[in-house]
Amino acid sequence: MTNNALTPGIAAGRLDQPAYADNFSDLHPPLDDHEALVAADRCYFCHDAPCITACPTDIDIPLFIRQIATGTPEAAANTILSQNILGGMCARVCPTETLCEQACVREAAEGKPVLIGQLQRYATDTLMEKGTNPFTRAEATGKSVAVVGAGPAGLACAHRLAMKGHDVTLYDGRNKPGGLNEFGIATYKTVDGFAEREVAWLMQIGGITLETGKRLGRDMTLEQLISSHDAVFLGIGLGGVNALGLQGEDKEGVLDAVDFISDLRQSSDLSNQPVGRDVVVIGGGMTAVDAAVQAKLLGALNVSLVYRRGRDRMNASTFEQDLAASKGVRIITNASPKAVHGNGAVREIEFEYTGDDLTPTGETVRLAADQVFKAIGQTLEGDDLPDLDGRKIAITGAGRTSIAGVWAGGDCAAGGDDLTVTAVAEGRDAAEDIHASLVS
Repeated sequence: MTNNALTPGIAAGRLDQPAYADNFSDLHPPLDDHEALVAADRCYFCHDAPCITACPTDIDIPLFIRQIATGTPEAAANTILSQNILGGMCARVCPTETLCEQACVREAAEGKPVLIGQLQRYATDTLMEKGTNPFTRAEATGKSVAVVGAGPAGLACAHRLAMKGHDVTLYDGRNKPGGLNEFGIATYKTVDGFAEREVAWLMQIGGITLETGKRLGRDMTLEQLISSHDAVFLGIGLGGVNALGLQGEDKEGVLDAVDFISDLRQSSDLSNQPVGRDVVVIGGGMTAVDAAVQAKLLGALNVSLVYRRGRDRMNASTFEQDLAASKGVRIITNASPKAVHGNGAVREIEFEYTGDDLTPTGETVRLAADQVFKAIGQTLEGDDLPDLDGRKIAITGAGRTSIAGVWAGGDCAAGGDDLTVTAVAEGRDAAEDIHASLVS
């Protein structure tokens, strides 16, 4: 953590204790029974529903909403979870406004879609709160699969393989499973330890041995895994953080946004989390927005999110951009970082305005900053990996890599869009392909 002796603007406990609970409460409070029935009644139950096509996991959305409407939310949860075993988390963090809800016929006709995400949460929460689990493990096949990475892709893959009767060893370099669901998503999106509870529920399938603190390349090699298992799935995510490449980047107060978010998610007392007075976040994706909003919610006076392109090019959805603005985050676009200024610790960060094609205009601006968060993307880490496609693992079909017997999916694999729901789909589909190869 930052040395506060060098950065006097960074402090913990900026707010009264009740403010933390209020600021970090559930972004979308759950629907009650009546609200769920009213929301479900708005669905047209379309034939050839466009919302299904827009869902990366192909959930039968009209069916599960009809099941809610007829008073059987647990059946609705079964419909959801059969396609997306992490349906509870996806209901909380999916950008539904650009996926299923954007495709909703009600959205096209009225500008007000069916609340698909909140209905999905209602169904899955109902089932989990009752402690029931609709999935059972098939007869053991005697086959062993190593799944590396206990994030969304790895968890989905492990669960589907275990359900098919295979023995799965799930490795993760951190001290607990969950990946980005546990460490990389804003606290207000997944409250009350839901990510951890969802993993515990998923593991009830049996047949999965979890080994934490085991990182590929440090504690084991891919060659070792191949020799000791019948198949290997890599869901290792993107462990590295891109550097700004700026003069002064090594000054105190310049931090990685992913570490800031992780610290918040693992904190038992948010009043102990230090934050600057003047915070600048560099980036235009969901991580940048999560960091910027949470800095503001911790009590930072001024928070600026700066992106080198226009708003229409930001990876963060319009909803996320509007959320940031509503919390008091200033969004500055078409500005590229040039230098970090300060004596030992950051005091200002300099930007140069750019055109839409990133052409420098020659006009610069300095923003006061005692804390700067880098959110400009992550990179794949590791040696002796399968062939790459650009900066990610090259795959064909349902996650097959250049190495026989090795599959990959999620953020580490080429071709995806770095969403939790996409990672789940890729892990699930790879598991089906692995199963087919093992029993053929």
